[in-house]
Amino acid sequence: MEQRALFGPAGNSDSFTKAYKGSVHAPKWLKELGLDCYEYQCGRGVNIGEDTARAIGEAAREQGIRMSLHAPYYINLSGDSRERVEKNCEYIVKSARACHWLGGDRIVVHCGGLSGMERQVALEHTLLNLREALKALESEGLDHVRMCIETMGKVNVLGDQEEVCTICQMDDRLLPCIDFGHLNARSQGGMYTEEDFAALLDLLENRLGQERAKHFHAHFSKIQYGKGGEIKHLTFADTEYGPEFAPLARLLARRELSPRIICESAGTQAEDAVLMKKMYEASLVR
Repeated sequence: MEQRALFGPAGNSDSFTKAYKGSVHAPKWLKELGLDCYEYQCGRGVNIGEDTARAIGEAAREQGIRMSLHAPYYINLSGDSRERVEKNCEYIVKSARACHWLGGDRIVVHCGGLSGMERQVALEHTLLNLREALKALESEGLDHVRMCIETMGKVNVLGDQEEVCTICQMDDRLLPCIDFGHLNARSQGGMYTEEDFAALLDLLENRLGQERAKHFHAHFSKIQYGKGGEIKHLTFADTEYGPEFAPLARLLARRELSPRIICESAGTQAEDAVLMKKMYEASLVR
């Protein structure tokens, strides 16, 4: 288990795609940048073949890059029809299998929309879906791949910090994926001060225990938001919207936390991950 925070991008930066063809080159490129991890993106479907995935995974192993995978966005854990539950299990198993080929150990999963339901009803459906998904992963020999349940950026979907903690309390194998930009967007700028970040980290420890609070998964980016929450991802060059990483960097260092932090900036995710790692390392030596 990691003893320090790890940093890396979600998918490939624009600068990478201009210089290289194929993600098999990404681990070496990220290592040269001084980064530690890489989240392979399957938001639009798990379309990577086994040979390609294993080649990326071998490159990551050689470079010491920790791998995770983002499962398809169309997973909707709040649906309760038998067909929907089975489809969710199918998508999650397929994601976990690809993650295993990549040498990874975590898949990030969205909760789902409310579709006119009360939040409590949607939450109950989500717990049902995840119980079935955990059983499916066990039966396929993929239960070493942990599901990370993501906090969401829009107000009308399931997935604020309290809901994600409640979901993860269901089973110790579930990890929270704390998307700080999402939470800032849905709270209209509520992730601003060091105290704001500290309250969230306290919540994780109080609800999920020290181990998961120490090694949680995370996404970080600046996000434009409106009344309904998230509008679009930005880069660290933006000066209007948050959140800022510096307060969180200080807390991670002070509390000796070791999350895996994936940057989701729009096109500059590797470069902004480097900036985050530098801020974090500067906080370590203070």
